[in-house]
Amino acid sequence: MAALPDFLHGGEAARLIPVVADTNREQRTASVVLAALRGVYEFRQTMLGSLGVRVGKRAALSAWTEICFNNKESGTNGKTRHERPDGLLVLDTGKKRWTALVEAKVGNACIGEEQITDYVRQAKASGVDAVITISNQFVAQPSHYPVKLPKNLTRGIHLYHWSWMYVLTQATLLLEDDAIASDDQRFLLEEVVRHLSHDSSGISRFDSMNSEWKDLVGKVKSGANLTKGSEEVENTVSSWHQEQRDLCLIMSRRLARPVKLKLSRQHRTDPPKRLQDDCEQLVKQRALTCLLDVPNAAADITVTADLTTRTIVTSMRLTAPRDRKSTKARANWLARQLSKANADDIYIKAVRRGRAEDTQAPLADVLNDATVLESTGTNVPPAAFEVFQMLDLAGKFSGRKVFIEHLETGVPRFYEQVGQRLRAWVEPPPKINERDPVSEDADVTHHEDDVAEPRDPTAGP
Repeated sequence: MAALPDFLHGGEAARLIPVVADTNREQRTASVVLAALRGVYEFRQTMLGSLGVRVGKRAALSAWTEICFNNKESGTNGKTRHERPDGLLVLDTGKKRWTALVEAKVGNACIGEEQITDYVRQAKASGVDAVITISNQFVAQPSHYPVKLPKNLTRGIHLYHWSWMYVLTQATLLLEDDAIASDDQRFLLEEVVRHLSHDSSGISRFDSMNSEWKDLVGKVKSGANLTKGSEEVENTVSSWHQEQRDLCLIMSRRLARPVKLKLSRQHRTDPPKRLQDDCEQLVKQRALTCLLDVPNAAADITVTADLTTRTIVTSMRLTAPRDRKSTKARANWLARQLSKANADDIYIKAVRRGRAEDTQAPLADVLNDATVLESTGTNVPPAAFEVFQMLDLAGKFSGRKVFIEHLETGVPRFYEQVGQRLRAWVEPPPKINERDPVSEDADVTHHEDDVAEPRDPTAGP
């Protein structure tokens, strides 16, 4: 490994089997992951790639823990800092060097604003490019950050965040995809996954909504007004954002394929705007929603938690086959795909254009007789079908943990029964005509030109 950077006067190489006190779980787990980044090429390529950092075959990655800086950068209150980050990464491509401080939290410990502010200042003073934090807090993507910091403070330095479950999921996907070229490196990563999966690592998933959740659901039930700038609304939406990410990670592990949140470009690049817009949606619609992008699925999966009806609705919307004319024929096309699905709590909605009436029926009824989706008020066939699962939680909806439990079992169940069976309709290719119309026209014209006019019998020879 390369020598320590000039701005450090001390540091230990990150070890896969660190010798630290049993009580220091943060340092131990951070050392394991940093060592795995050093030792497994595909793992560092994936993790640093999520930050927009390209890792080539010839690039060398060094990692240290227990680092000590040469300078004594003052903390946020003007006091000399005594804390130090859990690690440092240095990626050397031969032409360029990229560096990042790493701060890790495990268990219920969260990233603190004051501590990260100090690390950002230290990074700037030392010419470090980025600060990476790792904790059990979830974000939509690594470029989003769980702590709000002033823009003038972060100017000139990049802030990134990985949840521990994100790290574990990426490692698991690499193993399940058989993407590790070296058997030795595969073994190393398997051991890292085993360590991170153990309860002693301090890694946990998001399993409970915010403390205001129950009261907020009660307010919606009673018809009370919500304020988009209130702490209860912002904390609820923030918890929902964390759960969305956790849901993606759960689905990714279950499918062994990366499942992503589908966000608008503005929301991807501006997390505060995303929080603001989703708070406004919660206040106006009394609902929380998200879109899951599953590779090669027939459609995105929409998940809606409706606080008014206290239901969780998971749905997919497909374009109806236009080569079938009647409602029955189009409904049968869909029914055949779901003939072996468990029909409990699954419904089909036939969506028609304009003012034509939409119709809806349980999947079991549609499987029995597709005409149940016909409308007495119109002959217009459906333009699309919405297949959805509705979980009516009633009083359980307000339970902080129960809500999450039903959500995280309901969405994978919907995909298993519905999502993985559906195929999007594709317009069939045109069929070639038996005869070329242009040739037929030419033949007719030529034939007409060849017909002789009748001879006048009075004319001479």
